[in-house]
This record gives sequence, structure tokens and C-alpha cells, in this order.
Amino acid sequence: MFEWLQLAGLRFLAAAGEAEAARLRTSLFAAGFFSAIALVAVGSSASLISALAPGVVAVGLGVAVLQGATDLYFLAVRLSDRLGTASILMAVRATALLAGAVTGALVAGTAQATLLGIAAGHAAVLLVGVIAHRAPLQAVSLRTMLAHWAEFCRYGMLAAGASVIHLSVPVMLRFIVISRLGATGAGAGFSIALDLLQRPFWVLNAAIHTVSYPDVVRDFEHGSDAKARRSTGQMFDFMICATIVLLGGLIGFIPDAGRILLPQPSLDGFLATAPIVALFCFLHTHLQATLAVVPHLEKLAPRLVAVAAGQLVIVVTGSAIASATGVSPTGTVACASAVTALAILLALGPTIRFHAILRWGLTIEAAVAGILIGSLAVLPSLPPAWLAGKLALAATATALVAWRGDFLMLARRD
Repeated sequence: MFEWLQLAGLRFLAAAGEAEAARLRTSLFAAGFFSAIALVAVGSSASLISALAPGVVAVGLGVAVLQGATDLYFLAVRLSDRLGTASILMAVRATALLAGAVTGALVAGTAQATLLGIAAGHAAVLLVGVIAHRAPLQAVSLRTMLAHWAEFCRYGMLAAGASVIHLSVPVMLRFIVISRLGATGAGAGFSIALDLLQRPFWVLNAAIHTVSYPDVVRDFEHGSDAKARRSTGQMFDFMICATIVLLGGLIGFIPDAGRILLPQPSLDGFLATAPIVALFCFLHTHLQATLAVVPHLEKLAPRLVAVAAGQLVIVVTGSAIASATGVSPTGTVACASAVTALAILLALGPTIRFHAILRWGLTIEAAVAGILIGSLAVLPSLPPAWLAGKLALAATATALVAWRGDFLMLARRD
């Protein structure tokens, strides 16, 4: 109900001048208000055939509305050239949500109390955000607002649809593998691997987009072609190099984390599938995020849907065939990775035509660092001094790549 507005707001607000941005924010918040009404109406209707308690449903819908409103407002703050303020607010929100959820769970020990704590966290941070930065608004006529909404719908809804389809890919992959493994320790280990290893790539991608994408849009709309290609290439460098190093880190250290945190029945399934699951998440992230940058800039939302739907079809088909023919879960995920790599090759057209300038030498250095960090998986983690040494080596390699790429300064305007 809110993602289409976030995607549309990110694309249109970043390119707008001050006065136009104020009008767009008014239309965006008004659309968010009606989306909240639609969310409550749909959710309330769906709850009539649900076994959930009415109180849980009501609080859950409240959490969803508050989360959507907070996301929209923080987006407006970030796109007002207040990256530092937005970053602090996001960190405060994460802390408030954790504190609210834990407090609610400890006080009452119920799902409803936990959700109330989360709702309180969202509401408190939204209030703090409004106090910290008043996003300028400007009254608009109904005709102008409807025109804005039409633009938001044409681009935002298709882009959000593509995002939902992409999210369905790992869900279907889990369904296919777990349907074969059943309720076993191996199935639990695979499920844990898929849950854990998606999240770091998603968080890193979101952080890079928060820092870089608004400036990329601004340069695309108002700068020269050379400047747009240069800033887009810098964003590609950041995304590719950071995720390569992250992939190496996951392969190198997830086995240690698994041995420390997971129960023995799930451990073998986790260790067997985690490396190939990490590779799948790496490829899936770049198909969903990196290769979508240029189509987003050019507002080619139908292409985003076509690419997402194509990946879903070939991953489901390939994985189902592999699983049905007796291929192991590792082999099934490897098949999903291979067809995702094929989808990446087929979707490269707009990115190649855009001619974004990449630093291939830096990408090779990041790959070497990722391989080095990943190879640490073969070294023992006991005694603790060995683990500390591995962490120090991985941190050094990561810092060198960040320094060579000047990634920590990408938020600075030219």
C-alpha cells in the first residue's frame, strides 16, 4: 500500500526543484493518507475470515500505517538534502522499535502488547522526525494533485509490482526445497540460511541507495550526459564492490556463526546450503537492484515487471525440475543461481546502452578481497585468537577496498 509511493517519491522528488518538490510532497502525503485508508479497509475485511484476534488485527494495521507514514516522511527528509538527519532518524527508529517490542513482550508477554510497543516506537520517532525537520509543503489544486497521482500510479505501481515479484522468487524457492525436505533438520537449516543471508544484501543495498540514488537522479535529470554516467558508474562501483566483499564475508564467517548459534539438528543443512544460498542472494540482489537503476532513471517500469516476471518463471521452473529429478537442495539452489545469472545477462541491455563508467580495476580488487575473505572459512576459529585474526584480516581487506573506492565520501556533492 505504501511502496509504490516510496518508489514514486524517490524518483520524482529527487529531480524536482524546491517549489515543485513542495507541491509533490503535498500530493505524496495526500496519496499516503488514502493508501492508509485503503490498507485499513482491506485489512479489516480480510480479518473477518481470519482466526487472529480483533485486537491483534487492529494493532497490526496501526503498525502498518505508522510504518508507511514514517517511511514516507523519512524519504521526504532525505530528499531535502538532509542525509545526516535522515540517517540519524533511521538509527533512532531501529532502536525505538527494538526497545518498544522488547518492552511490550516483557510487560505483557502477548503478540498484541509486542505490536503496541512497535507502534509506540514508530509514533514516537515520527513525532521526533517532524520536530527535527519540517518538510516544506505547498497547497496544490485538485487538478494538479490528480495529475501527480496519475504519474505516481503509472511509474510507482508498476515498479512496486516488480519489487513484489522479485520478493516472490526466494519465497517460491523455499517452497520448492522445503516441499522435498519436509519438516527435517536439513529443511530447517536451509530455511535459516535463506532467511539470514537475504537480509545483509537487502540492508546494504538500501543503504547505498539512500546515499547515492537521489544524486544520481538529480544528475540524470539536470546534469550533462557525462555527469549522469559518471555518478551512475560510481553508484554501480559502490554496489558491486560492496556486495562482492559482503559475499566473501558471508561465505567466510557464516560457518562460524552457524556453529556458535544454531542447534545441531539444523547445523548440517545450514552449512551445506549457506555458500550457494549466499551466491543466489548476491545475484538476486543485483538483478533486482543494480540492473534496475537505469530502467528506473528512464522510467521503464514495464521493463522492470517483465524482468521480474521472467526471473520468477525461470527460477521456479528450473528449481522445480531440479528438485523433481532428485537433485540435492544445494544443486537446486545452484540451478536457481544459474538461471538468475542468465536473467542478468538478458536484462543488461539498458545498462550497456547507458554507458555508465565503471572502474573495472576496482571491481577486480574487490573480487580478490572477497575471495581472500571467503577463503577464511577453511581456517579454524578456535582458539578465539584465530577468530580474532580472521576478523582483523577481513576488516583490513574491506577497509582497503572502501579506501580505494573512496566509498565513504560518495555522499559528498561535487
